[in-house]
Amino acid sequence: MPKKNANPTAFEIARRSAGLTRKELSERSGIPLRTIEAYEQRKNDINLAAVGSIKRVSDVLGCRIEDIISKT
Repeated sequence: MPKKNANPTAFEIARRSAGLTRKELSERSGIPLRTIEAYEQRKNDINLAAVGSIKRVSDVLGCRIEDIISKT
């Protein structure tokens, strides 16, 4: 089991609040698991992701796009 991030992204917080693992989110949204990991680990900037991808993730998580993008 991966350890909890001490400084989680809004994306990770929303995923955990929805009770989904990274793998489950990947399967339900169609977004590759490695991409989800990269967003949560801040290796990729979610603000640069395609709007359609972010929309699919927000739909699966049951939240607004604004809830998962970085505010910084």
